[in-house]
Amino acid sequence: ALRKGSDLEKAFATAALVYNNHADPEGKLSKAETKSLLQSQFCHFIQGQENKPKYQEIISSLDEESENKINFEDFMILLVSLTLMSDLLQEIKNVKTTK
Repeated sequence: ALRKGSDLEKAFATAALVYNNHADPEGKLSKAETKSLLQSQFCHFIQGQENKPKYQEIISSLDEESENKINFEDFMILLVSLTLMSDLLQEIKNVKTTK
């Protein structure tokens, strides 16, 4: 549907598709499923972040025993949060400034 979409539109459509493919029938992910999905599908952004307090806070919140599930909005907030703290983001910024 987004073949003619912009790169940004395609990126968000892909994030939504990945989320929906893993979500339960109610459209939500358990915290454990969310953590697993982030570790498998977002590994380059979270690589090397293990010692950062904000990363530890995010991951520990997913380790908490709770029946609360993650909805798409919360999932996207996690993606943005992890992206903002990522070393990969700095590498991307460096590439842009050297062009």
